[in-house]
Amino acid sequence: MTNRIWGIGTAVPDKQVEQSDALRMTTDLVCADDSQSRFLRVLFRSSGVEQRRTVLPWQIGYQWKEESSNGSLGHGPGTAERMAIYDQLAPQLAEQAARQAIADAAIDANQVTHLITVSCTGFSAPGVDISLIESLALPQSVERMHVGFMGCHAAINAIRIAQAIADSNPQAVILVCAVELCSLHYRLSWDVEGVKGNALFADGAAAMIIGGRPIREHGWRIRATGSQLLPDSRDEMSWRIGDHGFEMRLTSRVPGIIQTHVRDWLARWLAQYQYAVEDVGEWGVHPGGPKIITAVEQALKLPEAACDLSREILRTHGNMSSPTVLFLFDQLRKRTQSPIVLLAFGPGLTAEAALLQPIGEQPESH
Repeated sequence: MTNRIWGIGTAVPDKQVEQSDALRMTTDLVCADDSQSRFLRVLFRSSGVEQRRTVLPWQIGYQWKEESSNGSLGHGPGTAERMAIYDQLAPQLAEQAARQAIADAAIDANQVTHLITVSCTGFSAPGVDISLIESLALPQSVERMHVGFMGCHAAINAIRIAQAIADSNPQAVILVCAVELCSLHYRLSWDVEGVKGNALFADGAAAMIIGGRPIREHGWRIRATGSQLLPDSRDEMSWRIGDHGFEMRLTSRVPGIIQTHVRDWLARWLAQYQYAVEDVGEWGVHPGGPKIITAVEQALKLPEAACDLSREILRTHGNMSSPTVLFLFDQLRKRTQSPIVLLAFGPGLTAEAALLQPIGEQPESH
């Protein structure tokens, strides 16, 4: 296997929202009675989020609500209007992350041979991929793929594609770029499942350069990726296109399902590569919420503080959906030379994992 992770970059918008402001706005816009207000206070205060970044100022919710109070019963802009904002702003954020990854890899943009884009919060064609080719001056012949609408684990799906390309083509230079504008889909009317997104989700982008040949003595390689559809969970997490943005469903059963099933699957998967759960040096668990992080910790019997970085990313950045696991890897790679597992969950309910192995500290094969 010849794949190497050459570089990584991350980017967040410059507009910040404090959790107290997000709670006040959501309460003002969606609550009809005191019981709903109490529910929101508990939800927001137990979310693990203190602040996040968004492409639009958080106060825009009040304007959206007022403008739509007649024609769409206060649900906010239609999906077409939200997609127009995505089409305008998502490419800018993606470009920032991609430029950082290219600089971190110390390559020229014209060396990129493949481009994999990732997003579940917007659609347009020509889209982010074409915008990146133009803004970064990538070769016009770059081979493009898109991982769309797969949710929070989608960057791992993109890593799987990049691994396959790099392992089969030593000359490949692959740019993976995930960008999400989750804030475009905040609920502006009461929805007991949908308002959970108002408490958790944020905007961000992350990118990686993966190559088919070594360019430095040390670094990281993608040893393996794995996927598992968890039983009896199809209706517990979903992400669907509605008339007024995309609609999320996330039930209270999700942490329990994860805690019940994730260890057996991960143990079997890791054993294929001569690893045990205890051999993994760092766990990059996608912070879908505090209860999900805790469910993974308890299922895997991880040491105390094993998921502190996941909680810190959740606290300072919120859940940015697909880019978030790359934010985790960006930090983990700086503090360890032990194997890393990135783990995330998405609609289905599906678990995705990536085993990243340090070069020079672990054998290339077992």
